Amino acid sequence: MYRPMWTRPGLRRAVLALIAAVSVPAAVVVGDVSGATATASAFSRAGLPVEYLDVYSVAMGRNIRVEYQSGATPAPVPDPAPRKAAYLLDGLRAQDDFNGWDVNTAAFEWFDQSGVDVVMPVGGESSFYTDWYSPSSFNKQAFTYKWETFLTQELPAYLATAKQVSPTGNGIVGLSMAGGAGLILSAYHPAQFSYAASLSGFLNPSTPFMKQAVRVAMLDAGGYNVDDMWGAPWDPAWKRNDPLLQVDRIEANHTRLWIYCAPGGGPLDESVDPGQSVGATSLETLALNGNKRFQDAYAKAGGSNATFVFPSEGNHSWAYWGQQLQALKPDLIATLNG
Repeated sequence: MYRPMWTRPGLRRAVLALIAAVSVPAAVVVGDVSGATATASAFSRAGLPVEYLDVYSVAMGRNIRVEYQSGATPAPVPDPAPRKAAYLLDGLRAQDDFNGWDVNTAAFEWFDQSGVDVVMPVGGESSFYTDWYSPSSFNKQAFTYKWETFLTQELPAYLATAKQVSPTGNGIVGLSMAGGAGLILSAYHPAQFSYAASLSGFLNPSTPFMKQAVRVAMLDAGGYNVDDMWGAPWDPAWKRNDPLLQVDRIEANHTRLWIYCAPGGGPLDESVDPGQSVGATSLETLALNGNKRFQDAYAKAGGSNATFVFPSEGNHSWAYWGQQLQALKPDLIATLNG
């Protein structure tokens, strides 16, 4: 059986530093490291047409909660059916009650009457929104994650029938854990997703260090075993789910991309506990190198349909992800309606 390479001093120190970053107390809302509990005051304003759907997944053998909002405009401007949708994916510590985009931002309000529906799957802690090989053995998971199957087959079929959402030409936005997942889903399902945004995503997870970092993060967030997800480090699933290694496929699809990552820190963290801010800064710094390498690989592949946002400040936190969602919204809507 594979054993992590703890004997490398440099690798061990780096991974232990990551443990400190992802293990900060879950006291305040700081990105994917928060584990914040949902409260009504954190949600978008009352009166929005948000629905809570329970969609059965044959692949996972259970209902999956999906928060949904129609983007229909009011009369006398009728919306043509079917409408396009923005799928908003959560971070590493995704909760089982509400999607983090709803808990920590006003995303539903921002897209109200925009002409674009909003789809927020709930749950999937440490899942990377991928199809796993088997249930997580460390925490005795009762079922096998099959998120790619759910998001690209089961959920679109349900939404097309129940809500008149188009199964093609949609957008997907992911943060942190879900940033790379969104790009990968668009890479293998280009008809479904013509727009993909990664906010502070980890875009090169198959490097030796990142394999260990992902292992540590998943253990910390729910006790999940990465070997049950993508197998041992030499398993081809790691490369299959690495956006940088799939950049040629992504570019060939002509998918519209929005890639954001920052150096860590920034003014929107002023009200955050210093310990939380340090952890968020560590995660954002870890992600930045992979994002810039992805940009270089995308350019070498001939890509020209992406916006790369690498500001001088910004952190691994909801304040910045919400800011970016508002910034990319006009681009997303124009792409989906183009």
